[in-house]
Amino acid sequence: MSNPTIVYRYMDSPLGTLIAGTTSKGCCLLEFRDKHSLIDINSRYNKWYKMDCTEGTHSTLDKLESELKDYFERKLQNFSISLDLRGTTFEISVWKELQKIPYGETRSYIDIARVIGNPSASRAVGRANGNNPVAIVVPCHRVIASNGTLHGYGGGLWRKEKLLALESRKKSLTEFM
Repeated sequence: MSNPTIVYRYMDSPLGTLIAGTTSKGCCLLEFRDKHSLIDINSRYNKWYKMDCTEGTHSTLDKLESELKDYFERKLQNFSISLDLRGTTFEISVWKELQKIPYGETRSYIDIARVIGNPSASRAVGRANGNNPVAIVVPCHRVIASNGTLHGYGGGLWRKEKLLALESRKKSLTEFM
């Protein structure tokens, strides 16, 4: 019997190359390739999953790639891909709240802190947001500063701005790209 592994592969997107990974339970990784090196990713995932990463194919990754294509073409607003998220109890609670933010809307860090019952934890929410391992699908890009400005995004503020513009439909798709 083989050891369980995280199967990963690279995917193209209008905002740059993504690295996506899945366990047998669901997607556990979706990050912009320029955010971390593969060595950093393997080290981090070995901590939470106790699994090695191996490049390959998997039906979950096929479905994710299809859903991402539809998302970037404005044909999909809600991802149905199964997830396998691991983190601290606090991080998991934040990531679950992020998934409840409707497409095209934003929330502040303090909004999320209040909803999870810890109104003084906006900085901790920011850290959890930054540790989100599944960008776009767990929409951490929808969290902004309480004054309405963009603040923090592991993939770069320019990508956060593009994702929010895509979802707001304020620009035509060709202007977005």
